Formats: sequence, structure tokens, C-alpha cells
Amino acid sequence: MTSLAMQRRRATAGRVWKQFRSSRSGMIGLGVLLLFVLMALAAPLLADARELNPVYARAQGNPQWAPPSEFGPLGTDYIRRSAWAQFVWGSRISLFVGLAATVLTILIGSVIGIIAGFVGGKPDAVLMRITEWFLVVPFLPLAIVLASVLGRNVWNIIFVIGITSWPSTARLIRAQVLTVKQRLFVDRARSLGASGRHIVGQHILPNVMGLILANATLAVPISILTETTLAFLGLGDPSAASWGKTLEEAFVNGAMVRNAWWYFVPAGLGILAVVLAFTLIGRTLEEIANPRLSRAR
Repeated sequence: MTSLAMQRRRATAGRVWKQFRSSRSGMIGLGVLLLFVLMALAAPLLADARELNPVYARAQGNPQWAPPSEFGPLGTDYIRRSAWAQFVWGSRISLFVGLAATVLTILIGSVIGIIAGFVGGKPDAVLMRITEWFLVVPFLPLAIVLASVLGRNVWNIIFVIGITSWPSTARLIRAQVLTVKQRLFVDRARSLGASGRHIVGQHILPNVMGLILANATLAVPISILTETTLAFLGLGDPSAASWGKTLEEAFVNGAMVRNAWWYFVPAGLGILAVVLAFTLIGRTLEEIANPRLSRAR
């Protein structure tokens, strides 16, 4: 049975990959995302981390506010640091925070959604009231308050984004679980004496996994934009380079006034490209999980 289940899962994965490859927008998004992931992984080879230290940059004699023509490949900032090093190493933090916060968001939302939808009754009512409370409270002000209270570091930012972003995922998964648990194969499993844990693990979860995956790829851009927003407001980790922190420092130190485009444009384009890539991938997976969306276009 285990071997047969594995064969079915491999066949399903192969079918999904075939459908995904047929989508031009999905493949473009995947290509752009892989490019940035490779850049983040190869950061030590592409840029010297010591260039992020203003003391080292001054000791090297780096000029201040130097354009790319004077200090390649992307010039320097207000304290002589390499803009290229900040862009490359900043991709690591932005991608890591976006992915880690999304994992936390999807984990919390999926657990609450599955429990609420499958168990029903009072647990469902209580969990949905909690979910609705989080939905009613404005997302960004709540994230700002939590980030201010917990402190400015990467792990706190991940926690803040994850703990404030799960309600929509929970409601979406709950709705899907309510549909799946009414199907005949679930009733058959119950009549054969299967436990609730078995039904959830073998029948409910596999049937909502596609929706969870599609929702995860769409949640990553939100997490990245939230990290960027918090960093731009001065609530990011001051010791870690990120694209959001670069935009915040560019704004505070007058890069726009000086027309020092080389300092803030790369970070802005990086955020835009990664968000667009995840959105294209997420939309493609959503259409695969729900073919009615592609037929409706």
C-alpha cells in the first residue's frame, strides 16, 4: 500500500509539473525566482561581506555617494559602503524572512483551518471567532505594534509577520475541508472505523495540499512586502542588510534628493521582481489546483 501510494504521489507530481511547464507565466516566474535564489546562495562569491561595514569601507578609501561609473558595479552610499554588496546580501534577508514567515503563516493557518473545518461544533466556533478578531484588527498597525514591543531582529520580524498573516489562510483551508469531508470516500473511511487522525492524514490533508501550496506561494510576496514596510519604518533588524533597510536608509539620508538612483533603484526592482515571480508561480499553481479559474479567463 505504501509503494502504491508513493507511485500515485509521483504520478500526481509529474502531472502537476507537466501542467506547470505549459504555463509561460509560471515558467517566467520560476526562472526569475531561481535567479534571485542563486544570487542569495552565492552571495559570499559575488560580494565581500566586509563591504557592508562602514569602517572597512572607509579604510579601503571608498568614495561617498559614488555612482557606478566611479565605483563599480553599483556605486556607494552615504557612508561609503558598496551598494552592490548591500543588494546581494540584502536578498538573503528579504528572501529568508519572506519564506520563513510564510512557513509560519501557512502552518498556523492550515492547522486552525483543518481543525475548525473537520471537528466543527464549538471548536470551530471558537477558532473562527479568534480568526475574525485578527481579520478585524488592521494588519499593518498590529504588526508595527508587535515589532516595536518585541524588538528589532530578524526572528521577531518573522514571528510578527507569521502571527498576523494566518487568518485568511485559515478561512480558506477551513472552507476546503468542509467540502472534502462531505465526500463519499471520507464517509466510507468513517464507516470502516478509521480514526479522525487517519482521515485527516490520509484523506483531508492530501486533498487540500494543492490549495495550501498555491496559497503559500501567494503568501510569500505579502511577507516580503511586510518585511520591507517594517524595515522602511525603521523596525527592521539594524544589524542585517535587507532591501527594505536599504530603502529606509536611502530615504532618510536623502538619496532621492541627491538623485543617487544606484542606491535605491536596485533594491526596489529586486523587491518588485521577487514579488512578481512568486505571484506568477502562485497563480499558475492556483489554476492547476482549480482548473475552473483557467477556464474562466
